Order: sequence, then structure tokens, then C-alpha cells
Amino acid sequence: MEHKAKSIRPFIGAENFELSRSFYLDLGFQERVLSYNMSYFQTDGLGFYLQDAYVKDWIDNTMVFLEVEDVARHWNELLALDLTTKYKGVKLTPIRVNGWGRECFVHDPSGILWHFGEFYK
Repeated sequence: MEHKAKSIRPFIGAENFELSRSFYLDLGFQERVLSYNMSYFQTDGLGFYLQDAYVKDWIDNTMVFLEVEDVARHWNELLALDLTTKYKGVKLTPIRVNGWGRECFVHDPSGILWHFGEFYK
């Protein structure tokens, strides 16, 4: 099977949709409102759908990996946003070194785990 894919867009949920919208805007994503309960967030041609839907087991098991050019720079920018003060439940985990590269982590206000990673060249 030959995929002539142009994008991949996961759907993620939000316990508090308005709070999560604000969080992702603070992270630098651009929002396109699709309906009263769904938005598309994108950066550099990559994106995801945020929906006003919360199923605890689903949220607790959702992870998104975003590859970045420079994870150290990204980590410093995350710290400068002061997200843990601004958003209840947000957690940041510092850079970890792995066999494949480096990554840091952010739990969004609902509990979605984001991996921001940089692969070794």
C-alpha cells in the first residue's frame, strides 16, 4: 500500500475545553475554530484536533510526540511560559537523554502527555 499522506492529525480531548484552548495558544499553536466544541491547532503545517470531550481512561493514556529542532531551546521556552503557575495540573519534566535522542515532557491541563523530542543526527 502506498500512502501519499499529507498530514496526520490526532484527536485529543479536554476536561476543560476553554482552559485547554488557552494552554495550546500559550504553547504557540495557532487555532482554527471548527465548531463550538472542536478546534484545530497547528504549527508549521502539523496539527491536532482538540475536542470538548473527556473520558478519563482515554486522556490518561494519550501521548503525543512532537519532534523539535533543539530540545534544550524548547525546554527553556517552556520554562519561560510559567505554565505550572498559570494552569492547574500542568507538569513539566526536564530533558532526558535516551539512546535515540533527547526529550522533555509536558502534561497539559487535562493530563495529556506531550513529548518534545530531538533525534540524534
